[in-house]
Amino acid sequence: MNTPVTFIARKYRIFLPYWAVFQTDLHQTLRNWIYLTWVIGTLLAAFGFLLFRIGVHRVAGMVQYASVAVSDMLHWIVLGSLALIAVQTVGAISSERGTLADSVLSRGISRYQYYLAKWHSRLVCILGSYLALAGLMLIFSHFLLHEDLSLLGSIIAIWTMASFLVVVISCGVMLSSICKSTLMGMTIIWLVMYGGGYLLELLPATYPSPNRIINQLPLMMQGQYNMGAFWELMMMTGIVSGAMAFVGLVRFSRSDV
Repeated sequence: MNTPVTFIARKYRIFLPYWAVFQTDLHQTLRNWIYLTWVIGTLLAAFGFLLFRIGVHRVAGMVQYASVAVSDMLHWIVLGSLALIAVQTVGAISSERGTLADSVLSRGISRYQYYLAKWHSRLVCILGSYLALAGLMLIFSHFLLHEDLSLLGSIIAIWTMASFLVVVISCGVMLSSICKSTLMGMTIIWLVMYGGGYLLELLPATYPSPNRIINQLPLMMQGQYNMGAFWELMMMTGIVSGAMAFVGLVRFSRSDV
């Protein structure tokens, strides 16, 4: 009597390759010495800056407002570490060009999933670290300095600076998929960041620019913010980041690796 053959149906998970690349890249980024240097350096600088403000506030008797201190720290976290953030994002794809075709793209993952996994992992890693650092600074400043913070205003100020990071990360990953070398991508992104910021300053005062928004951070953290302008900024940076991701995705899908 013949034994009936049973077949085990295996469900194909369409996002499994994406998830595998996302997890691998996230783990590699968290162990990367550039990322660790950025996080540890930012923590030490923020700790030293906060100690100085606390000393001036409690020993010298000069009132140090928490809104001003946190705004300064957010300012230097974002603008002072753009170079390291650019290095982390521009090398996302370009650093693997020598082995990309054999090790990754020949194993059942599309270029679209590979690009999106790289982009999303850098967003999660860098933005998550920034939000954690900003939250710690906010908590310590609230208890140790002259408290003049608004909770909603502080959240809006933190996310305002985070929107700039999203643009920088998206631009870096896009250049990583376009440029053949990491050095070329780093040169271009530095020119775009600093040159673009300078050109935005030449526009009339009614147009938003990074420097003008940074100058308004203390007022935002005190609760003096324009919710409509905030959502316009979020929408504008989201459109710019999405457009960069689309360009990089299309270019990477048609390029040789």
